[in-house]
Amino acid sequence: MSRQTTSVGSSCLDLWREKNDRLVRQAKVAQNSGLTLRRQQLAQDALEGLRGLLHSLQGLPAAVPVLPLELTVTCNFIILRASLAQGFTEDQAQDIQRSLERVLETQEQQGPRLEQGLRELWDSVLRASCLLPELLSALHRLVGLQAALWLSADRLGDLALLLETLNGSQSGASKDLLLLLKTWSPPAEELDAPLTLQDAQGLKDVLLTAFAYRQGLQELITGNPDKALSSLHEAASGLCPRPVLVQVYTALGSCHRKMGNPQRALLYLVAALKEGSAWGPPLLEASRLYQQLGDTTAELESLELLVEALNVPCSSKAPQFLIEVELLLPPPDLASPLHCGTQSQTKHILASRCLQTGRAGDAAEHYLDLLALLLDSSEPRVGPCMPEVFLEAAVALIQAGRAQDALTLCEELLSRTSSLLPKMSRLWEDARKGTKELPYCPLWVSATHLLQGQAWVQLGAQKVAISEFSRCLELLFRATPEEKEQGAAFNCEQGCKSDAALQQLRAAALISRGLEWVASGQDTKALQDFLLSVQMCPGNRDTYFHLLQTLKRLDRRDEATALWWRLEAQTKGSHEDALWSLPLYLESYLSWIRPSDRDAFLEEFRTSLPKSCDL
Repeated sequence: MSRQTTSVGSSCLDLWREKNDRLVRQAKVAQNSGLTLRRQQLAQDALEGLRGLLHSLQGLPAAVPVLPLELTVTCNFIILRASLAQGFTEDQAQDIQRSLERVLETQEQQGPRLEQGLRELWDSVLRASCLLPELLSALHRLVGLQAALWLSADRLGDLALLLETLNGSQSGASKDLLLLLKTWSPPAEELDAPLTLQDAQGLKDVLLTAFAYRQGLQELITGNPDKALSSLHEAASGLCPRPVLVQVYTALGSCHRKMGNPQRALLYLVAALKEGSAWGPPLLEASRLYQQLGDTTAELESLELLVEALNVPCSSKAPQFLIEVELLLPPPDLASPLHCGTQSQTKHILASRCLQTGRAGDAAEHYLDLLALLLDSSEPRVGPCMPEVFLEAAVALIQAGRAQDALTLCEELLSRTSSLLPKMSRLWEDARKGTKELPYCPLWVSATHLLQGQAWVQLGAQKVAISEFSRCLELLFRATPEEKEQGAAFNCEQGCKSDAALQQLRAAALISRGLEWVASGQDTKALQDFLLSVQMCPGNRDTYFHLLQTLKRLDRRDEATALWWRLEAQTKGSHEDALWSLPLYLESYLSWIRPSDRDAFLEEFRTSLPKSCDL
């Protein structure tokens, strides 16, 4: 009777094993199928078959002779399910927990441990594994899946403790997870073992590459490129698929750029470009490298290629029915140097760099293309701020000598923001408090009139230009926020940026109108605007210069001399520059009204002072 039972049990075990092997082969056939629908159907059928087989095995009392097959089926089921879903879920954690409980059932240790968490269960199972050598290979595969699940969930502490226990280390002996992964030595698979989709050694290789890359990238993001290098080299030398290798080489290039090794950086970026079709990250990093080297032409060429690369649909390969490195990588981080953004964001970088480097004609065309892209409903609503793109585009058009096109663009922007005019005061107050999403609304409307004024200057319509400058000032002074209450803690960064932009915008409008008064021979009116600009923006040296020139023309020598001394004191003192960066359109505009002969004029004025004053 005993022999008959053993024979029946062995027969069932053989049937279960045969079914497992057939389903694994089916999954591998599906992997190699070129037809997407057939591939998916075969894989899904294999998954359901493994689910049913696992249900049958776990419906019986746990037994040591059957557990190696049962754990193998569990691993195959988890691997296929995670690869099809391209991610891990709580269900996989429960599958692992159930398997650990089944192991402990055979040792009559299940009872109180049912309430334990996964880590405690693992401690108990690994302690018992020395009594169950036949389960060792299967348990190591299960360890690999648990490690993958915890790594993807960023539970690095639990993972380190698991590997310490597995490696036989004393608790706390080593918290270097990379070293623990390298120390882990899975046993060789037996030749007659049930078929597996992925063995423990394969899982270890994937884990080692994924963790090394994650660690290196995190060190790079947090500003430690020297520490990032060793981890990234480890990732590159491991089981690294080509798409990931492109990212690793790009990150290595970024490390060397930040460490002041441009030639090494360039070598890695070239290697990244040779590895695959994911050209976005290396091209973006190349543009940063060339900008750092001062090679503007190469920088802009890289950005142009990046725009083209982002316009090409990604041809990603079908995922393997395995736990792959990509499955264990974190979602894209906006702070990562590998984050390319959308096509519109990249186009905006290209257009703005053309504008900043004096390529106004190219900038104008890129901005017009960008506006068309942003206004196209097919482009995702993630990108640069639309009103600022309009303003930057208008600046580029004016700088390129296309004043009429700039006026058309400004009219379009005003038509889109006209509804804001009755609400200017409230919008400005909201801007200072940082309570609204668009803190620069009042500035955009005012800046549009400023740019219209400059476009009319270029077209020779002086009166219309003065009218636009006056309109700009009227809106800016109408939007003046109430003085903040005494003792109020106003530390909002957006508010500070808005204040800085407001001051400079007022100065720009006053100087621009003043220059038109000068051009029409009305120095007295110009003097009033320049005096007001000095009061509005005392940190802007250009305002002092224009005022000094006007005082000299009006032969108001004493006032001019006193102003010159103020300028000297400002130059020699510890005057701080603006703490907050200005919008690009305003920076560009201020550069237009910055006199090119300022230093020569000031030196000439200094030499004309009486000797007793020139100390």
